[in-house]
Amino acid sequence: MYFRKKQEVKVDEKPLVRLETVKTQEVEQIQEFTATVEANVVNNIVPSMSLRINDILVEVGDHVRKGQVLAQMDKTNLLQSQTQLENIQLEYDRAFELYKVGGASKQSLDAQKTQLDVAKTAYENLKENTRLVSPINGIVTARNYDSGDMIGGEPVVTIEQMSPVKLLVNVSESFYTKVSKGMPVKVKVDAFDNEEFTGKVNLIYPTIDPQTRTFPVEVVMANTNQKVRPGMFVRVTMNFGVKDYVVVPDQAVVKQS
Repeated sequence: MYFRKKQEVKVDEKPLVRLETVKTQEVEQIQEFTATVEANVVNNIVPSMSLRINDILVEVGDHVRKGQVLAQMDKTNLLQSQTQLENIQLEYDRAFELYKVGGASKQSLDAQKTQLDVAKTAYENLKENTRLVSPINGIVTARNYDSGDMIGGEPVVTIEQMSPVKLLVNVSESFYTKVSKGMPVKVKVDAFDNEEFTGKVNLIYPTIDPQTRTFPVEVVMANTNQKVRPGMFVRVTMNFGVKDYVVVPDQAVVKQS
């Protein structure tokens, strides 16, 4: 007895699909940039002439106030200039008295006055460079000499203002018209496990770099507690508003490398 083999019937399996409507939606234009923290002001304190240092009154890490004395220089040249100024002042006073009674010419008196003015300028210059003071409130970040050293090519001390601090961000030229002064930004600091701070745009540079097609934007952070320090690596997030885009569900997009 023979049995006929049952014929297999192939059924085309149709994939299950779900229909979605393609639509437009407002999407926030958020961009992230990297930057390095910089001090708001950096002052390298150095006299205008080579002098010996008598005493440096601050150390690295010290907080200093505007007008605070940082170092005292050798006073030998200052004392000599003071003596010379006093002698020239006496000579001028005598010449002026003679001029009043007709015993000296106006030309001679003018020459004495010029000599006196030069001596005063020299004395004031030496006075300013003998007693070095801080022009800002800040922190001492460098001390390059010890008491008794002669001034070389480096500043005696460096003062940096860390409240506020600034960041220089290179932004793509496509966002040039969307960046405005005072625009708020968010700043994440890698050193503090991406802790978020706030800042604002303080300065927009007017030119585009033709090589990178970016323009620099200066961001300022208040940094009132001086937690963020110059040299730290940060990530700056800027929100350029919203823009309408055609959107589809993520599962509907086939991703390929």
